[in-house]
Parts: sequence; C-alpha cells; structure tokens
Amino acid sequence: MNSTSSTPSDQSIILQAKGVTKRFGGMTAVDQVNFALKENEVVAILGSNGAGKTTFFNLLTGLFAPSEGSIHYKGKDITNLSPAERVAMGITRSFQLTSTFDTLSVIDNLVLAYYRSVKSGSIWSLFTTKTKGLHKLPAILEALDTFDLLEIQSRNVQSLSLGEKRRLEIAMAITANPKVLLLDEPLAGLAETEIKGVLGVLRKQFGKQTILIVEHKISHIQDFAQRLVVMHDGRIIAEGGYEECMQHPEVRRSYWQIDDSLNEESQNEDWGNEASVLTQTSN
Repeated sequence: MNSTSSTPSDQSIILQAKGVTKRFGGMTAVDQVNFALKENEVVAILGSNGAGKTTFFNLLTGLFAPSEGSIHYKGKDITNLSPAERVAMGITRSFQLTSTFDTLSVIDNLVLAYYRSVKSGSIWSLFTTKTKGLHKLPAILEALDTFDLLEIQSRNVQSLSLGEKRRLEIAMAITANPKVLLLDEPLAGLAETEIKGVLGVLRKQFGKQTILIVEHKISHIQDFAQRLVVMHDGRIIAEGGYEECMQHPEVRRSYWQIDDSLNEESQNEDWGNEASVLTQTSN
C-alpha cells in the first residue's frame, strides 16, 4: 500500500488532495498526502497526537494553504479559495467546539443557519425579518424532526447539554445543505447515550451527503464509517475497513509498539486491549 495514497478508483470523486504537504517552519505536519473522497461516502480519519489529521482537515477546508500540492472539489482546483468560498460551493465544516448562538433558541439557531445558506444579504438583515414566519419552513421542520430537536426547539442553547448542542450544531451544518460535511471530533466530551444520539442522527444522512469525520473513539467508528484512513507522522499509513486497518502492521507498530513476529495466539489475546490503547492515545 502506498503510505500517502487514498484514491478511489471510480469517477465519483467529490473532494481530493493531490500531493499535499504543509510545513510550519522546519516541521512537516502533512507530508505528500494523496486522498480522495467519493460522493456520499462516509470516511473517518484516525491518528494520535501529531499525526497530522487536524492539519490535513484544515487544508481541506481552507483554513491553511498547502506548502505543496493542491485541493480539488468536483475536479476544480480550489487550493487558493477561502473557507467561505468553499462553504458557498458546498463544503461545510463543523468544529469540535460547538459554534451555536447560546442566547438564541434552538429553532432560531436553525433559522439562522438556513437563512445564511440561502440568502446573499448581510446577517443583520435576519434580525429585521420576522423570524417566527421562518419557523414553519419545511427545511426547519424537517431538521427539528430529523435531529430529534422537536422537544427542545424553544429552549435557549445555553441550557442544553453538550450532546444536545452537538446535535444542534450538526443540524445547523446540514440545514445549510452542504455536499460535503466535515466533522471535527463530534463525539468529544459526550456521554455514551449522547454519542449514540449523535451517531444516530448522522446515520440518517447516509446516502444523502458525503461525510468526513476526524475522531478518536474507535469503538464507535468501527461500525459507522465505510472507510478508515489512519495517519501517522503526516502520512497515511493504512486505509480500508476497520479490521484491515487495526491489523495493519504499520498501525500496530506505530500505535501499539507490537512486533508482528509475535505468535498469532499472543496477538489475539492482546486484541481486546489494543483498541483501548489506541482510543486513549489518539485524538
């Protein structure tokens, strides 16, 4: 396997990085990475601290410009486009920390996200609009239902739990109707029941949107993502299904310091602990 390559073979590629490198002074955070995301695919990027996954995410979304290489969306070079320009094209990112308006209600946050996605005017024009008239828009009603927000729609965001806020943030991102949704550790800090709730609403988007997620909770991603991409030292070292990646020699060496010369019986005995170690050491 080419350690820096992640390229689906068909013609349905929607987002692609070609030979992308990012240097900060003398440090190379992302090193000659090739990556391709197919339309309506669900992919998770995993890696420990310093693996380069967050920097790579920032390159895809336009927060960083690559030192070398290029980023393409639907075959068009978008390397020099700003994050706002990428959003306008259909690439939306949800940050790890919730980016809601805490003094507004849940439904008004949804209205704000929808309004900004369909209106070209200033955000201030929203406050001169009768927002209650927008509460009944089909897109808003659908979002409330899809993301299990109906019962809390009138509550101010500042009173919500972290899990409820996370569901709202994802709902706001999806209400903007992106073609590609990029999620930065959406499960961080959530309780088990909240994790199930967030993954549940995301599963409702399968087949509707392309989803790329950076996550460290491997036990939850294993039956969620269609494809895993594991990064280490700025490079892609493994990709494929959960079992394929977890058993890949380079992943085992990089994260678990496991020598594959160990006998198979010993490796199998350690398997239950390996996933736990990787979950604790990655972000």
